[in-house]
Amino acid sequence: MMKYALKRILQLIPILFAITFLSFGMMRLAGSDVVEQKMLNTGAAVSQQVVENAKKELGLDKPFLVQYFTWLSNLLKGDMGNSYLSGKSVFDTFISKLPATLLLALVSIVLTIIISIPLGIVSAVYQNKVVDYIIRFFSFLGNSMPNFFVSLVLIYILAIKLKLFPVLSNSISVKTVVLPALTLAIAMSAKYLRQVRATVLDELSKDYILGAKARGVKYSTTLFKSVLRACMVTIITLLAISIGSLLGGTAIVESIFIWDGVGKLAVDSINMRDYPMIQAYVMWMAIIYVLVNLIADLSYRFLDPRIRLGVK
Repeated sequence: MMKYALKRILQLIPILFAITFLSFGMMRLAGSDVVEQKMLNTGAAVSQQVVENAKKELGLDKPFLVQYFTWLSNLLKGDMGNSYLSGKSVFDTFISKLPATLLLALVSIVLTIIISIPLGIVSAVYQNKVVDYIIRFFSFLGNSMPNFFVSLVLIYILAIKLKLFPVLSNSISVKTVVLPALTLAIAMSAKYLRQVRATVLDELSKDYILGAKARGVKYSTTLFKSVLRACMVTIITLLAISIGSLLGGTAIVESIFIWDGVGKLAVDSINMRDYPMIQAYVMWMAIIYVLVNLIADLSYRFLDPRIRLGVK
């Protein structure tokens, strides 16, 4: 297992190089840079000489490959550079945004588990009955609504009408995280609920369920000790995908609620062509997805010994 984990981690190295190179190149295809964006936003008329001097100071006057390999050599020395906008360390700025994103991801995942797993099991147990139809209806409804619409509905009902939560997240706290986390959880729960239901139905149709029933084993015991454990592989796979995207920041939701996480930071950086910050975000996303999926793969072995990890 350790050999398998090490192999997966080593695979991250070429992936990181490829992703950073592609992202570096794609941002240059945008046709503008941070200097031009600053001038455009301020609306101030400046001479071409001032613009060229500003680009030279940031190294933007050099060819693309020179810029990339300069950044890469500095990265290998442990220097991620400074933000073009604030002039502050990219690493320090990025790390300062992580707590907000981690809190949002954690609360969203907890809410998703609380909503989707019990409702998915209930929907499967009461298949084609009134309860099942009601749960499936709300599942389809939640799945069809985009996050920005859900967030606006929650703001109107819970923040403006009922005044239970603040409209905007002007600070990082348990109270301010509820609305953005609930927005994410509703969308994820709608997808997961259907997957949980399908997996439970598949398990309930297997022979060992009939055998347990014939031996007089309580239905609830079979359901929670056997069926639920068998479904955990599917559930963990879904959670791994979501955790990766959540830890990378959910740009739309964070922007709507002014949630000061890495997703909002990435959007602001892309809008202003802050290349060093964008590269840090891209690296973070690649590392998170590889590590989260590695942890999910390793957990399969404990949940289902029949699953092999591709090692001898």
